[in-house]
Amino acid sequence: SGGFDPSALIDAVGSMSGPLRYTSLVPGQLVKAFQIPEAVAALASLDAVLLGGAATPVPLREKAHDAGIRLVRTYGMSETAGGCVYDGVPLRDTLVRIHDGRVVLGGKTVASGYRGLPDHPAFAEPGWFRTDDAGTIVDGVLSISGRLDEAISTGGLTVVPQVVEAALITHPAVLECAVVGLPDERLGQKIVVAVVASAPVTLADLRSHVAASLDITAAPRELFLLDSLPTRGPGKLNRAELQTVL
Repeated sequence: SGGFDPSALIDAVGSMSGPLRYTSLVPGQLVKAFQIPEAVAALASLDAVLLGGAATPVPLREKAHDAGIRLVRTYGMSETAGGCVYDGVPLRDTLVRIHDGRVVLGGKTVASGYRGLPDHPAFAEPGWFRTDDAGTIVDGVLSISGRLDEAISTGGLTVVPQVVEAALITHPAVLECAVVGLPDERLGQKIVVAVVASAPVTLADLRSHVAASLDITAAPRELFLLDSLPTRGPGKLNRAELQTVL
């Protein structure tokens, strides 16, 4: 309705009874909560904060850990009846595999299909749901790198925005960022970044920062400085709207 107000966490958490207390946030909401010390303290008093809806940058996880906030990363969607993987580990009776870099989910909580769309390719294999998420499984732990349907095709290369965002968010001046592709006559799409900054920052700074951990082809070619990033639903980044305003 009125958007996420991190100050409301203080009284909301204080009114919760035990014996165990949890709340669920998306990463963008946690970023905003860190602007209010009392909200951070309220979150630290909980048994855990379930964090999902988008990839959680490593610096944000480390910041939460240092503040005494216990994070549990969640993964799931409507087609899986909500969260089915926690901190990379599937729930009992949840099946996870990777096919051509794509996460595929199975098990008792997975829907049988979409109503009115019996031939939808996401449910082509009975008992399994083919997601649009790219991921890997190492030692039984699932990691999500980004959404395949948001990938940017630039100069014949495919770049997953979330991978570039994970590199950019480690820059000390970057509070929030979002990477999208915009039309380009030469490249097909060019990588651009929208940044909410805590200090002055330039495109050259960010390109050098990305190139330190990724190939230079993944570095943004244009920078937009914004006061806030557009969101939808419970605070998830609205990448489609962002593309229309840049």
